Amino acid sequence: MVKKIPDMLVRLAAADWFKVPLLTFVLTRVGILAVAYLADPLILDNTVPPPYHIRPDNILLDVFGSRWDTGFYLSIADEGYRYGGPGLPSVAFFPLLPLLIRALTPLVGDSLVAGLLVTNLALLGASILLYKLVEVEFSPAVADRSVWYLLIFPASFFGSAIYSESLFLLGAIGALYFARRGSWPLAALFGFCAGFSRLIGVVVAPMLLLEWWTQYRNRAPEFRPPLAGLLAAPAPVVATGAFMFYLWRVFENPLAFAHASSAWGRVARSPLATVGDLFESPDQGWATALAAGSLPLDNWIDLITVLFFVALGFVLLRQRRWGEGALVTLGALIPLSSGLLMSQRRYMWVLFPVFILLARWGERKWVDRAITVFFILGLGLFTALFSNWYWVG
Repeated sequence: MVKKIPDMLVRLAAADWFKVPLLTFVLTRVGILAVAYLADPLILDNTVPPPYHIRPDNILLDVFGSRWDTGFYLSIADEGYRYGGPGLPSVAFFPLLPLLIRALTPLVGDSLVAGLLVTNLALLGASILLYKLVEVEFSPAVADRSVWYLLIFPASFFGSAIYSESLFLLGAIGALYFARRGSWPLAALFGFCAGFSRLIGVVVAPMLLLEWWTQYRNRAPEFRPPLAGLLAAPAPVVATGAFMFYLWRVFENPLAFAHASSAWGRVARSPLATVGDLFESPDQGWATALAAGSLPLDNWIDLITVLFFVALGFVLLRQRRWGEGALVTLGALIPLSSGLLMSQRRYMWVLFPVFILLARWGERKWVDRAITVFFILGLGLFTALFSNWYWVG
């Protein structure tokens, strides 16, 4: 058995489904780390709000482990949830990431390091599953581009910080991958993980339901999925329900996560009203505001990103890729109904079917080059700003 392990490692290293995502992951993460390392000392920190530094002795650990929401996940892992009292309520954040950090911390001795290991390993796993998912249906070249676009998207650096996006990606991609393979229990498990990582995980439920229906409709009777496969669809909703049950038992409020979100100004509101606010004419007029750079550029970037993803969601629906189209369209519109444009580019990054669609279009060299240049420029800019406490999602 021991002698077989080196042979297994050699075969694994030679397999494209492992080698390509791994190399792409390493290349993009090294680039992100280099930008963060250079930007932190070269750019002045934003002072609103006053920045804090958990690890001032290590630039990279500090950047990816002590910016914005990372502190909430670490405090939950170390101290548990907080609802009420001073400070912002941490119950707004779903429990999968803090649970995994708490489980790994005794092994590595540091919750921050544990958090970074969890998120980066999850992102690598998501990249591998995405490659395998796309390779089966299309080609290795399309699979390669899908992983490349996912990992160079301007908000992809969040996947290497202590944020829950990586775990959602692993859960959502894994759910679709195993559903396509007919492994519905595993699809349910990964769907549950997606729902336990973020509220938006519920959109994996219609994706799995429509995937089951598409397979049942398009395949010969002997290859149709079993009726029991339908049980995978509610798994993400069950995960949300489990968190709500916990909140009810501990805080006597199953909707504490939703009420806590109002502390950030997130309340149910029509997307049209939210977008309409952005189109109100500036006092000095559009031309003057544009020339002076006084437009709320962050909000405009987020809005354009959402509209781009909604449009591609409709493209997927038009192509009758019902499950993927539902995930993208609902995953874009639901966050837009929270009353804020803030963070939308980060929320869009996890809608992975868009990167598969772009990878198919990327067969044209000019399209591939345009996407690559645009994404890398945005990734470098947003990583540098994030490193110095400027809000980018």
